[in-house]
Amino acid sequence: MLSVVNADGTTPNGSLIDEIEIVREGARRMLAAALEAEVNAYIDELADQRDEGGRRLVVRNGYHQPRKVTTAAGTVEVKAPRVNDRRVDETTGERKRYSSAILPPWCRKSPKISEVLPLLYLHGLSSGDFVPALEQFLGSSAGLSPATVTRLTAQWQADHKAFGERDLIGSDYVYVWSDGIHLRIRLAEAKSCVLVVMGVRADGTKELIAMADGYRESAESWADLLRDAARRGMNAPVLAVGDGALGFWKALMEVFPDTRHQRCWVHKTANVLNALPKSAQPGARKALQDMYNAEDREHAVTAVAAFDKMYGVKWPKAVKKITDDVDELLAFYDFPAEHWVHLRTTNPIESTFATVRLRTKVTKGAGSAAAALAMVFKLVESAQARWRAVNAPHLVARVRAGARFERGHLVERAEAVAA
Repeated sequence: MLSVVNADGTTPNGSLIDEIEIVREGARRMLAAALEAEVNAYIDELADQRDEGGRRLVVRNGYHQPRKVTTAAGTVEVKAPRVNDRRVDETTGERKRYSSAILPPWCRKSPKISEVLPLLYLHGLSSGDFVPALEQFLGSSAGLSPATVTRLTAQWQADHKAFGERDLIGSDYVYVWSDGIHLRIRLAEAKSCVLVVMGVRADGTKELIAMADGYRESAESWADLLRDAARRGMNAPVLAVGDGALGFWKALMEVFPDTRHQRCWVHKTANVLNALPKSAQPGARKALQDMYNAEDREHAVTAVAAFDKMYGVKWPKAVKKITDDVDELLAFYDFPAEHWVHLRTTNPIESTFATVRLRTKVTKGAGSAAAALAMVFKLVESAQARWRAVNAPHLVARVRAGARFERGHLVERAEAVAA
């Protein structure tokens, strides 16, 4: 797959270095999971092999020393599982030994592995697509049989289930982003999407909070997700950022009524421009930028008034999309100026799922709704390791503590100023 690289080393989806790191980390995790699945299948197949005392002859025995393997995704460090096989070959009298067909003991740089890893990453864990694609590279003895792939898929589904049931007490999310992402994968029904909530902890780090299939416009789908998060201990965030999907905002008012709302400027800009003729769109786009790039809230309000005066007579519906939501569009100005760039859009979700879309659109489906969602979860989990903290992370805790900010700057208490 070719990517357009800008002069500054970025791609349309962000930094090229970041994308390479995400792929490398994904390759490492996929290879580790495949090796675990191969060993487990080997041990289970020989579970009936026992000694005179009834003890199993083939058991797990920890891990080999880490080693680096060069793949198409770059050099990754691997800790291969070790097997204690105490069976004896009746013909030679020698002990039998387990040897991974995926990663032989001697392997440091293998063209076969280099070709397998992108397939592991791209083909969505569908045994119907996965195994035939692998056979052309590794042959039927590669250790990645349909049963092994099924085991791998089941493990990832279990990981996603455990993620969705984890305790959120102590995980204090001050800001959250929400979005319903439509992917070309098999979910419960044709109109389903992946409901995603990401957050910023008090230390400024970003974290995936929840991910489930549902309906983007459905208040009940969003309410189910938020109620479940609250049941597991999630506190009300200070600010939530989302697009114009009314279902999310209705659910947020029900579950976390004290949370403030911030509408995404990327989605709002697209909606406004769609209501204008093409000839007026360049000027309108610049006027909208003047609102969300303003020096402070007061200047932004002035820019809104100028937009109304310029376009309100000819295109009142387009202007109404701004004036009706002005408070929710400008909410981010009441927070630290260093955080404005993070809070005015849902880009943290969009940029992550831009990479996921590249992986999922190459296959017609991941075999089942559960496997599809598990695949997306594992891809996002890999990407999460590369997420950067917000700017000025120390100010996030101040926001949670109720500190007041004017024009993006912290306002000290009156007694402190007087002193």
